[in-house]
Amino acid sequence: MDAQQALADLTEISSQIQAAVVFDDTGKVAASTLGDSARADELAQAAGGLLSAAEAVKTGGSALTQLEVATGEGSVFVVRDDKTVIAATTGSNPTAGLVFYDLKSALRNVKPKPAAETKPAAAKKPAAAKKTASAAKKKTAARKPATRKKPDAS
Repeated sequence: MDAQQALADLTEISSQIQAAVVFDDTGKVAASTLGDSARADELAQAAGGLLSAAEAVKTGGSALTQLEVATGEGSVFVVRDDKTVIAATTGSNPTAGLVFYDLKSALRNVKPKPAAETKPAAAKKPAAAKKTASAAKKKTAARKPATRKKPDAS
């Protein structure tokens, strides 16, 4: 699924999301719910800045994967998976767990599946092989037992 469709699906299922943007680790916007590309770039830049600031003060060795910044007017949620990031704004007092769940689901839909996970198309059999296979099925098909008529008891 492309990033724009993932965001459309996100805003359809999550009434708490006011605006959202998908971007990469360089800040390049892939999709946005904002009509103005300059506003989308600003949101991506701000979300990237929040991630950088949080990385600078976090403890532990694991990478920062999600972040919420709340104000009295609303919240900013950021979810990162490898080099792809999704950020969203909400009104005040959002259900944080639900917003994070929705953002992670949208981000999974944006990311392409690795080649190892995709199944190759089944090889088509040549026409001659199909005829032989269907003829073999006909020869080996089970026969139904004949039904016997019951004698009339008159």
